[in-house]
Amino acid sequence: MASNDSLRACVAMSVRRYFEDMGCTEPEGLYARVLAQVEPPLIEETLAFTGGNQSRAAKILGMTRNTLRSKLRGYGIAPR
Repeated sequence: MASNDSLRACVAMSVRRYFEDMGCTEPEGLYARVLAQVEPPLIEETLAFTGGNQSRAAKILGMTRNTLRSKLRGYGIAPR
């Protein structure tokens, strides 16, 4: 299984489990909630992988360095 397939499977399993845990209650704003929970550790781990190199991290994440810096400020993530 390719790593993309593995990541997709992990996300699908987590979302499925979340719906099961919610029971009959329908969650609202799920998309924004997922992004708010997933994006900060994604950015933090990518920065750790690049040794704090924001330009490399931005390239890996598929965004500009300015966008990355904006997200760092928005999430209160201290650059290394």
